[in-house]
Amino acid sequence: MKPYKNKINRIRSFALSLIFIGVVIMYAGIFFRKHEIIMLIFMALGVLCIIASTITYAWIGAISTRAAQVVCPGCGGLTKIVGRVDMCGHCREPLTMDPSLEGKEFDESYNRPSNAKKDKNSTSH
Repeated sequence: MKPYKNKINRIRSFALSLIFIGVVIMYAGIFFRKHEIIMLIFMALGVLCIIASTITYAWIGAISTRAAQVVCPGCGGLTKIVGRVDMCGHCREPLTMDPSLEGKEFDESYNRPSNAKKDKNSTSH
């Protein structure tokens, strides 16, 4: 299983990869100089990837401004939490702002709405 990373950093990495993918697609279009239509299709697809990256960066920026900032008890670094559980962006220590989840093993599924309802129902009995 791959190590879990902070949600904000994971989405930023995805947006950065979209930029590189767009540049590679546009570069591949150069090989079709003789076929202008195909070259233009590659160029347009590359630009669309870069526009998607810009939209993703704007979206994660909006989420980041609303995220709760906490001081990580492990490393002392300031990090942002998105959802019920998240990892520290510096040392990858599991963090939560939900008191009912403290002491439980980290599970990314706690952020899904269906599991939030189940968890609340199990603690109320």
